[in-house]
Amino acid sequence: MKAPIDLYYWPTPNGHKISIALCEMDLPFNVKLVNIGAGEQFEPDFLRIAPNNRMPAIVDPEGPDGQPIAIFESGAILQYLGRKTGRFYGTSERERVEIDKWLMWQMGGVGPMAGQAHHFLNYAPAMEPPNDLPYAKDRYRREVGRLYGVLDRRLADRDYVAGSYSIADMAIWPWARGWEKQQQDIADWPNMGAWLDRVGERPAVQAGVTLADDKRGDLTTDRAAQRILFGRPD
Repeated sequence: MKAPIDLYYWPTPNGHKISIALCEMDLPFNVKLVNIGAGEQFEPDFLRIAPNNRMPAIVDPEGPDGQPIAIFESGAILQYLGRKTGRFYGTSERERVEIDKWLMWQMGGVGPMAGQAHHFLNYAPAMEPPNDLPYAKDRYRREVGRLYGVLDRRLADRDYVAGSYSIADMAIWPWARGWEKQQQDIADWPNMGAWLDRVGERPAVQAGVTLADDKRGDLTTDRAAQRILFGRPD
């Protein structure tokens, strides 16, 4: 039996990318919760693994040449796991390039823009004092809508973004499923809606997205977490 991978995780869209991938690839793993609302991402032990103080991260005791390896950044983790298992990452260089394009599209576009939309539409107005900024809300809402238009057109003639189901779908889906809090109308994106349902029906996706879901707090009311996540750590 393979040695379990240590998954440093909190139930967020970026965390879900890796919990889904580990479940899809049938890799054993131990969950190491990193409560970002309590500031655990700033602890020295975690920073030795993820110096950018962001989760998720993994430590694979059976890395290259059989030696342990620590990896941070969700896209890098997905690529590593795809190479390690030979699954969900294409079987040719052409297929891998196609997957990488859409993985980078998520990393550079959907994730950051949807994250800003979540912040300015949901969290900033609930802070003390409130930060209700119409320009920021409109900017990120529009950009998320533009990106979902790209995704919807891409899915007009295919079931998955890069051909077969892949790590690109695993990366995009946890963010795109939050369309409602991003103040999007799913009726505008019928192909994306069908894809969300198709991916969401997969048992491994359901297992990954519900992992430690009961640990999540409410950032619209948790003032201590707001100070840590949206200000400066003490």
